[in-house]
Amino acid sequence: MSAATNSLNLNAPCEQPSCWNGTPEVYFAKAIDNSRLVEVADPTRARETRQFLLAISLLFAIVMGYAWQHFKAIEYGYKIETLKRERDTMVDQNHALRVEDSTLRSPERIDQLARAMGMQPPDATQVLHLDVSVAEGASAQVATLNPVSVISVQ
Repeated sequence: MSAATNSLNLNAPCEQPSCWNGTPEVYFAKAIDNSRLVEVADPTRARETRQFLLAISLLFAIVMGYAWQHFKAIEYGYKIETLKRERDTMVDQNHALRVEDSTLRSPERIDQLARAMGMQPPDATQVLHLDVSVAEGASAQVATLNPVSVISVQ
């Protein structure tokens, strides 16, 4: 009797009128052996599955390509901004160095430093002016290389 009452689902709504007191239904578990069943190959379903997987793979590749391109564009934008900032810094440093160079090369400053070290301007007899102009018809002479022989002494 207890097996019969355990198999009854008392909470489930009854399809029969509530006044019906028939025989309760009893369900028994039956072991089914499906080891001898063989799956039949369905070429249509296999083709549809391959097409679906190909379409999903293609869609995935397109989305990944777009995302990669988008993120690379953002990365390159940041790199360009960083390089622009570096270039601006270098331009400012270059300007400051040019100003410092022109200040240091100033003849007045060099003259003041020379006088502070006790130097004096040269006399007229100490200055020798070289004529660097080439006479007409003459060509400039280039230095020549003379062969040298080396003899080792042992």
